[in-house]
Amino acid sequence: METVFPLTTFSDLGLSQKVLSAVTDAGYTNPTPIQAGAIPPALKHRDILGIAQTGTGKTASFVLPMLTLLEKGRARARMPRTLILEPTRELAAQVAENFEKYGKNHKLNIALLIGGVSFDEQDRKLERGADVLICTPGRLLDHCERGKLLMTGVEILVIDEADRMLDMGFIPDIERIAKLIPFTRQTLFFSATMPPEIQKLADRFLQNPERIEVAPPSSTAKTVTQRIVATHDKDYEKRAVLRDLIRAQTDLKNAIIFCNRKLDVADLFRSLSRHGFSVGALHGDMDQSSRTKMLAGFKDNQITLLVASDVAARGLDIPDVSHVFNFDVPIHAEDYVHRIGRTGRAGRSGAAFTLVNRRDTKYLDAIEKLIGQKIEWLNGDLTELPPPAESYESARPKRERGGRRERDRDRGRRSDGARPDAEKAESPKADSHRHDMKSLDNPVLDETNAKADTVKAERKAQPRGQNTARSANRPAPAPAPANDDHRDRRNRYRRDQDDGPTPVGFGDDIPAFMLIAGKA
Repeated sequence: METVFPLTTFSDLGLSQKVLSAVTDAGYTNPTPIQAGAIPPALKHRDILGIAQTGTGKTASFVLPMLTLLEKGRARARMPRTLILEPTRELAAQVAENFEKYGKNHKLNIALLIGGVSFDEQDRKLERGADVLICTPGRLLDHCERGKLLMTGVEILVIDEADRMLDMGFIPDIERIAKLIPFTRQTLFFSATMPPEIQKLADRFLQNPERIEVAPPSSTAKTVTQRIVATHDKDYEKRAVLRDLIRAQTDLKNAIIFCNRKLDVADLFRSLSRHGFSVGALHGDMDQSSRTKMLAGFKDNQITLLVASDVAARGLDIPDVSHVFNFDVPIHAEDYVHRIGRTGRAGRSGAAFTLVNRRDTKYLDAIEKLIGQKIEWLNGDLTELPPPAESYESARPKRERGGRRERDRDRGRRSDGARPDAEKAESPKADSHRHDMKSLDNPVLDETNAKADTVKAERKAQPRGQNTARSANRPAPAPAPANDDHRDRRNRYRRDQDDGPTPVGFGDDIPAFMLIAGKA
């Protein structure tokens, strides 16, 4: 059930003066509902279970009280005082930025442990002592296995985007990490959605938590206008619909375009680039420096469109994204909530468009069931789609059409459905020896063929078992088996042309062109 909090200011929440000064400098005066509900019990060392829409300020809900609690005491080498687990590198880096912004009046050591960065640089930060350790689960366990971390000094554990942790398979890693941390720790647990699996996980990690729920689970922001766009199944048709949809948006400032697969991200990025759009790409296979550079370019408005996988769907705080386009309908309904949560943040208005074909209807039904509302169609539903363009296939290059088998099948049929091979088989002339050298108007080949006919007649008249002069220096070849008629017919022509000295290395099968006499 949604918790209602009275309108208050940050100064009423019990934060330290250093934190309040940094918040004021950042331009904030009133906390969001999740911040107003989570900060006071967190300052009292209570466990927190926070459920709120994405884009409502969950990060500050744990950053601000942690800064206040960390003002007392210092960290020792390789023994961090607090631990924050994030599902992706981008989210971890974003949390680190929040600590730098709100903790500018504190002298805290912040260590960021993510993949794609040198272990040596991270080890140096750990040796100085980390008050705040922000990391992805995999890299944290790597450091622990290398003996570079001792987790017995952790006072506060934060598990952010818990439902995403479940989707990405991090739950076993989190369970391992939890065993390394003292049982007396304080745990802050945040998520935008709360499926039953996450609820069970929260019950295992939290001790008598304060439940802060400021919006119905899996709800979407009312400031986001949602529409569904009908499209055909083919990818090139979806890309054409997307381009027309982008051009039709008069108020588009920038946009994130989500795809389900990394391969689709690369294909769509190349397509939009060819059509003159300012576009970048972001997916999990990119190295960390490229991902950071691409995300910075999008935040600085150097790139208008960002084609991304779900690595950009969770928690990334890009405040002024005007549009979100779902090129693919997300397979998991919860991902839809996170994707469209990239727009309409902090009370701003936004628009989200989802391309849907006939194969996506079951995923669309799951999304509408999850969010508890029907999403309107933009220009008619799937039943009102015009027929697909028939001329496109003929205009496409052969290499872009179907596979090799399909091309061979198309070449093997005429427009009336009959196969050209059947016509050839019915013609006695076509059924004759297609490689008959006598049919060629070439005197050299005619002379060679005459010699071949003479040799063939002599071989037929020769008694069986008698060797010719040509084969006197080598044993006679073994006779072909009775069931090897196909091989005998295949090689008969080449053997019949063999009326001269045997070239070294060719054996019995001598190409006919080797027997053509050269010009004097």
